[in-house]
Amino acid sequence: MGHIERDYKPAPAILKDRGHDIMVSWEGQNAGKIKINGVDYKLLQCHWHSPSEHKINGITFDEELHILHQDSKGVRAVISVLFKIGSPDPFISKLFNHIKSLHPNEEKKLGIVDPGTIGFWSGKYYRYIGSLTIPPCTEGVVWTIFAHPKTLSAEQVQALKEALSDESRENARPIQHLHGRLVEASSH
Repeated sequence: MGHIERDYKPAPAILKDRGHDIMVSWEGQNAGKIKINGVDYKLLQCHWHSPSEHKINGITFDEELHILHQDSKGVRAVISVLFKIGSPDPFISKLFNHIKSLHPNEEKKLGIVDPGTIGFWSGKYYRYIGSLTIPPCTEGVVWTIFAHPKTLSAEQVQALKEALSDESRENARPIQHLHGRLVEASSH
């Protein structure tokens, strides 16, 4: 499955309540990239789902972060970071006051944000080709889900939920059937 190379750079970012989730997007596609199997995917944005949209060994996690990238042909690659309740997450801590004061469908300029501080884990991960989890659920997405969850505080989960409308606070797509998809596991 190959090693994932990260080359993120601090860049101007925006925090936005999209109604169905909270998103951080980097302006101008200058926030760097990842490389998977020799293909460069530029960083576009990240957003959170509660609870997790992926399960590992039947376990649902408290939160899931999707880090969305796109290659020069429009193919998307998503890095998924799972979270369980514990110590506060440093990346969310930097955004916490902005998230707490965000209004529905509002966006706030954050200034320079370093996506390298997201700090997704190295180690074991799963990969499959699937779809986006929000409409139109576009197929052909390269998914990489890190097996070892990070932690975030209950207060951080609550802030991400409270910024959304009542009907979007549980914004995870239900678990889908494999439909013949092959899920590979790294050997790390």
